[in-house]
Amino acid sequence: MSTTVSDFFVERLKAWGVSRIYGYPGDGINGVLGALQRDGTIEFIQVRHEEMAAFMAAAHAKFTGEIGVCLSTGGPGATHLVTGLYDAKLDHVPVLAIAGQAEATVRGSNYQQELNLDRMFADVGDFVQEVSAPAQIRHLVDRGLRTAIARNGIGVLILPKDIQEEAYVDPKPSHGFTRSSPGYTHPKVVPYDGDLDRAAEILNAGSKVAILVGAGARGAADEVVEAAESLGAGVAKALLGKDVLPDDLPFVTGSIGLLGTKPSSDLMSGCDTLLMVGTGFPWAEFLPKDGDARAVQIDIDPSMLGLRYPVDVNLHGDAAETLRALLPRLQRKTDRSWREGVEAGIREWWQTLEARALTEAKPVNPQRVVWEMSPRLPEDAIVTSDSGSCANWYARDFKIKRGQRGSLSGGLASMGAAVPYAIAAKFAYPGRPVVALVGDGAMQMNNMAELITIQKYWRQWRDPRLVTCVFNNGDLNEVTWEQRVMAGNPKFEATQNLPDVPYARFADLIGLRGIFVDDPERLAEAWDQALTADRPVVLEVKTDPEIAPLPPHVTFEQAKGMISALFQGEPNAGRVIGQTAKQLANEMIGKRD
Repeated sequence: MSTTVSDFFVERLKAWGVSRIYGYPGDGINGVLGALQRDGTIEFIQVRHEEMAAFMAAAHAKFTGEIGVCLSTGGPGATHLVTGLYDAKLDHVPVLAIAGQAEATVRGSNYQQELNLDRMFADVGDFVQEVSAPAQIRHLVDRGLRTAIARNGIGVLILPKDIQEEAYVDPKPSHGFTRSSPGYTHPKVVPYDGDLDRAAEILNAGSKVAILVGAGARGAADEVVEAAESLGAGVAKALLGKDVLPDDLPFVTGSIGLLGTKPSSDLMSGCDTLLMVGTGFPWAEFLPKDGDARAVQIDIDPSMLGLRYPVDVNLHGDAAETLRALLPRLQRKTDRSWREGVEAGIREWWQTLEARALTEAKPVNPQRVVWEMSPRLPEDAIVTSDSGSCANWYARDFKIKRGQRGSLSGGLASMGAAVPYAIAAKFAYPGRPVVALVGDGAMQMNNMAELITIQKYWRQWRDPRLVTCVFNNGDLNEVTWEQRVMAGNPKFEATQNLPDVPYARFADLIGLRGIFVDDPERLAEAWDQALTADRPVVLEVKTDPEIAPLPPHVTFEQAKGMISALFQGEPNAGRVIGQTAKQLANEMIGKRD
């Protein structure tokens, strides 16, 4: 039996180390599916929707450092992949997408499900090619994977249906052919000594040093800590870098930005020197004003250097390697007053968060959901969050420990990523407990369907614990607050109100376990039950939509917008004012105590 293009394709994927593919079948990719079946060594995970397959591939890349792989048929299957691929692209993680296509013999004929997929994927993909001849498949697989891995980007391979079934032929050692090979290892990238010297001069001259880390600093935690100790610096974390350092370090100020902490905001506004490591944090208003701080930036991607803040010295290099080369050049600061002030602010902030979380609500304060979760998580837990108001509580109230992991859709900030992220984490680490924090809007959009994927596979995981925590507040809450605070408009009930869905009962219906909570005093017990269950759990909490996700500092523009919304017919004006006042009052009482 001759080897088909699809058989060679699968063997080549294996040569690159691919062991798992997330996808959904269709006749446009049947040749590859048949080859996967014949081979039997690459695990195929059947999802409920191709967008979820791409999210899972992105999450696999984030949690493992390996390339994630997703697959679809052509036509609508391929179009569904795009959102998840943009998620990977914007967060700089490598993913290979495999898409079917109509037969090569009908290309250009307006055939059923015939789309110009190479054009469609052109913006999201770093390498996009459609196979047109069997001898081409070898170098397309090699170049597609190498490009995606090397650039932390997206490779897309499009396989027409008929070519998948053709006999494979090796490229000839002659004109008109090219012979490629698999394999790629990231190089050691370190700046020149002169640049390191200039960076050290700036950092040593500073008296109030701040460090900002992102996902690119993962793997450099020890070096960041050593730099912070030498420089007497506080360390803030961009949201994708939340798990780079644990929150119990006394100089770690937590997340930065609108979802961030007051200590991080104060750190940036008060510093005279800034060291940025592996971060593309975009919000200018949360970084020092121009001229207030001299800056050094480290990034493996040169296109991200000097992009977010006027930097004095840009260091193109791997975070850990560059910091190792920089550390001997740093002088330990003897005046620790700046650091002491940072640490005092952090201690006060944790008291503030506790006071906010324990503020009475109707019925359950959403902050308390994560506040109660955080100390109960095992040290190897993985937490994912969806976009929406739950991301606020993930960013602030989840006090991450060393060894724990966490992530979400960062640059794209897409709804619907938490549960597929959690599934991918569970496949990557079947012995670790996983928690997904999800709003009811994202749950209804697409996460609820992926509970069926959990039901399909959970018995093969060594540790069955996967908790999907649903914040059921009947509101597209993040956008509601944006309407009020940013646009100065009252809540638009036609766009914001959500139907009430029995998420916990749905879990019971499909063979998982459902737990429903509408009493804050039952939260601790509910988390204990969920984290010791013998199967995946949906923990549904009836939360109060009027608990404001307060920013680190309320600006005049934000206050003006809120007042405008309240005076323009805000349907819940009384409760909004009351709950916000209670949060602030309890916060002041907590500080006095």
